Amino acid sequence: MRRFLKQLSYRIFSFALAACCLAVTCQAQAIAPVITVDHGPNAPQQISKPYVILVSLDGFRYDYAKRYHAEHLLALAADGASAPDGMLPSYPSITFPNHYSIVSGLYPEHHGIVANSFYDPARKETYSYRDSKSVGDGTWYGGTPLWVLAEQQGMRSASFFWVGSEANIQGVRPTYYLKFDPRFPNPKRVEQVLAWLRLPPEQRPHLITLYFSDTDSAGHRFGPDSPQVADAVHELDGEIGKLMDGLKEVKLRVDLIVLADHGMVKVDGDPIRLGQYGFAASLFSPIVGLGLYPKSDADAEKAYQAMRGKSDKFAVYRRTSVPVYLHFDSNPREGDPVVVPNGPYFLSTDADPDAPEHPVGAHGFDVTRMPEMKALFVAAGPDIRRGVVVEPFENVNVYPLVARILGLDMTKLKTGPIDGKLGALEGILQKK
Repeated sequence: MRRFLKQLSYRIFSFALAACCLAVTCQAQAIAPVITVDHGPNAPQQISKPYVILVSLDGFRYDYAKRYHAEHLLALAADGASAPDGMLPSYPSITFPNHYSIVSGLYPEHHGIVANSFYDPARKETYSYRDSKSVGDGTWYGGTPLWVLAEQQGMRSASFFWVGSEANIQGVRPTYYLKFDPRFPNPKRVEQVLAWLRLPPEQRPHLITLYFSDTDSAGHRFGPDSPQVADAVHELDGEIGKLMDGLKEVKLRVDLIVLADHGMVKVDGDPIRLGQYGFAASLFSPIVGLGLYPKSDADAEKAYQAMRGKSDKFAVYRRTSVPVYLHFDSNPREGDPVVVPNGPYFLSTDADPDAPEHPVGAHGFDVTRMPEMKALFVAAGPDIRRGVVVEPFENVNVYPLVARILGLDMTKLKTGPIDGKLGALEGILQKK
């Protein structure tokens, strides 16, 4: 009888929580309600574990905080650990591949989200970040996202926007999540995160992701040196300050990690139209962005030979010959041949109807050629050593760091080993 009453009480609480979240969201312009998935309460062994808030500031270049005097982020870095020379994004240094690399510990070619939009020759389908159906289809996503690992081990999680968080991956979604809606006000996002931390221990998520897009949008439209980017930096720095103040009030063991998926660089010159350098659209079907999907291997070789060496502004490779350090040579979703910009140039096939307009600022480039692709990384909290500075490291290493803080068992990964290694960041952790 006692067990029945406990379960009934939890069900009533879950219903009330969902209603409360809906009411709060309705006040926020009636958009993007919080969705609650009933995974049950935190397992008893998880309740005493720490909490991690993983914040992404999309397109926030590694030097923006210092350059634009982001006082709260600089204070966070001084109070904890930071990478002053940046965190290294995976190739290509764009939003969807790198957000998912951060939470899966895998390079894009291993987790499968190789671009914001791409074609899968085996499925004969296209994935697009603009298509809610593909974004929410868990069969596109490889690996085990951090929230899936947590939920599988009885630890509740929440996601206020993150690539993959809307999808049913391995039959699992976060306990609390929202469908992406760029109209959702930034202050309300912070308020919701703090509201989650005020829940009773049984329902309180130990892993929370939070996402902001302001710096990326401003960087594309106006360039990284613009006053608009400075304004976006100050806007997001203010939200981080509110979050830091709120964490002092909840008085929990919370580690705050603020990072970015990639940096930003000013585009050099006019668009480079590949058709002027031997590119023939007729050899491919389809073409998605710079993803070239040949009708046959002979067509791939013909295109490669036609474009090879035609310009010093880009390099062309057969997919299996892409430089190993880019980790972009084994997944058919990457296309064949693969075109890699050698500088901050905007390449265009003139064949993709969804291709973006010529931006002022851009990313997606090889970080070893363009250090402007390096991203922000700062972390502070009870489990992070104070005043630690780390050398640039690959973003796939964030996964084992978060798993270690939360006490999640990575030996139970159903999808096999990850690419990330704890060694790069183990030194920022307090010794227990």
